[in-house]
Parts: sequence; C-alpha cells; structure tokens
Amino acid sequence: MKNPRIVFMGTPEFAVGILNRIMKEGLNVVGVITAPDRPAGRGRKLRSSAVKDAAEQFGIPILQPTNLKDPDFQRSLEQLQPDLQVVVAFRMLPRSVWELPGLGTFNLHASLLPDYRGAAPINWAIINRETQTGVTTFFIDDKIDTGAIIASRSLPIAKDETAGTLHDKLMDLGKELVIQTIHDISTGQAAATKQPEKGNLHSAPKLNPENTRIDWSANPIETDALVRGLCPYPAAWTTWVSEQDEKKLKVYAGEFKPAVHQAEVGSMITVDRTLGIAVPGGYYHIEELQLAGKRRMKIGDFLNGIQPGPDDYLK
Repeated sequence: MKNPRIVFMGTPEFAVGILNRIMKEGLNVVGVITAPDRPAGRGRKLRSSAVKDAAEQFGIPILQPTNLKDPDFQRSLEQLQPDLQVVVAFRMLPRSVWELPGLGTFNLHASLLPDYRGAAPINWAIINRETQTGVTTFFIDDKIDTGAIIASRSLPIAKDETAGTLHDKLMDLGKELVIQTIHDISTGQAAATKQPEKGNLHSAPKLNPENTRIDWSANPIETDALVRGLCPYPAAWTTWVSEQDEKKLKVYAGEFKPAVHQAEVGSMITVDRTLGIAVPGGYYHIEELQLAGKRRMKIGDFLNGIQPGPDDYLK
C-alpha cells in the first residue's frame, strides 16, 4: 500500500524523536494519540505531553483518551481510518484498538527483545551492566512486549553510559528502524517472526522508590551502574542523616576509588572539595547531586554552601 494512513501513539520525549522523523519522511500521519494533560509543578498547572506539543506544531489531529476502551474514543479513532498504527512509549492497548488497522499495529521497544520486556529497558540495561542493547519493532498482541518481531538493530553500551546518553542513541537508532518498518509493512516485505523464549531473560520493571535507592553496602561497581542507569531521571537516591534531620539526596554522577579504610559504610569524608562515601573497598566520590530543597549542582558548588557534620552519614 502506497502512503498508508498512519496513527501515531506516544507520550514522552523518546516518542517525539520518532514522530519528528516520520514527519520529515513525508509520511501520512492522520492522527496522534497521547496522554491527557496532567497537573505538574508547584502551581499544579495542566501540562501537555511532549508528543502533544510536537503534534500541535505539525497540525496533526490529537486524541487524548483517559480510557482506551471508551466507545467515544474508539469511534473517533475509527473515523481517522488508520491503515497502520505506530506505538512508541505508550500504554498497553486493548485488542479493539490494536486490531483496527488493516496493516496492523507495531511498537518500537528500546531493547533487543525478548530481553528487557517492560517499562524501563534503557535504565535496566545500564543498571545490569550490559555491554549491548538496541531497538526492536514488533506487532502488538494481547500481552506486554511479546508480539512477533519485525526488525531490530543493536549498538554497544559505553562504559560511562548514562540513561540520558543511551536514550538519545536509541532514539536515533529507533527513528531509522521505524521508517524501515513502515516501508516494509506498506510494501508487503515485512516478515515477522515469533519471539524466541530463550532462558535467563531480563525484565525491565517500572522504576519506583524501592528499586532506585542506593545501598551503600553493595558492590561499588553496582552502585556506579545504578547511578548512571538512573541519570538524569528519576535519579538514584539516598538519605542524608544529620543531627538535625533526614533529607533525601539524589545522586547523578560519581566515581568509585579503591582505598583501604576502617570507616563505617555510608560515612562521609570531604577532601579537596570532594565528597567521598565509605563503601566496601574504598570511597564513592559523588560528583553531582541534589539535596532536598536545593537545586541540582556539581559537588564543588555544593560544598561551598554545605559541609557534612562529623557524624553525618548516608543510608
């Protein structure tokens, strides 16, 4: 089918890069489905999704359903008469939605499926110290990230990779894979294959306060991977305990330096405008952080205004 009618579904910045590439290619995007506007910030003003902002600039019709099973939404979607639906970082779709287009509905996932199915594949690939990842397109079915694979592309993960840098690399890789996938589907050249159920698959669960907290007694190599895998969002965190109170501290960057010490794990030392945290086998030197109620800053700027007390520690 030449120039199919495409409906695009997505919400965050990752999806914006893909939508921009589709529009640059001159493809026929007849509608965008994205999340409803939500209150954000201290003023709790309604904020639109990144994808909505991009769609408005392109003049694409926008639907923002709160319930994907709502009959009014589904009628509005049917009126767009999509031939193909492209999904990037969106919600799980009901069968009545993903079965609608004649050419099907495919998703771009930021991992090499079947590994790292789930909500946060970019983060977990770094946290688990993988050396390779990639992007995959697959036809959506009634489970999460399990549909037949259409195509994939891989790339190496650098030793100093953060979730932010890997996000951008995978977005660029995903742009071209989506264009290739649209072309292959519309020309009848797509050859989808069932996902292999190989052993020892990793999952990529949603990030939460429990799995993003730093354990200073853990292997410092794992701590470093956790910090990089959660930077810049949502950020690894810990609790700064002082005589006065306890405050949440986000850690965005640091470096482990081996050393022999007898210090209590989590205790802090400051030397030459550096902040070292006692960990097994040495100190983890925090390079960028944000204490609750303060702005994010480099450690030198932070220590200009705040010095840990002799009994302060992180837990």
